[in-house]
Amino acid sequence: MLEYSMFDRLPFRSQTETLAKHGTLLARRSYNNWTVTLYTLNNSFVEVWSGNEIEVMSSFKNSANAIAILEPYTDAIDVQDFLDS
Repeated sequence: MLEYSMFDRLPFRSQTETLAKHGTLLARRSYNNWTVTLYTLNNSFVEVWSGNEIEVMSSFKNSANAIAILEPYTDAIDVQDFLDS
């Protein structure tokens, strides 16, 4: 399992590959001209900000408040999907 500090120090290309192989997409939202995608990876959260010709990856420390991280995505989550199951 790749620890947060190790993931954070990887080159961008390696972070992208690790996220594609081992990450789980949780939600997607728009902010200004950015598409922000939230993933979970080894009990940590990672956001990928995609804009015109640029992509930025940011990760949260394990001590970050999960509710605060998830709050901007609540409008994009369709709770009905979970209730119909």
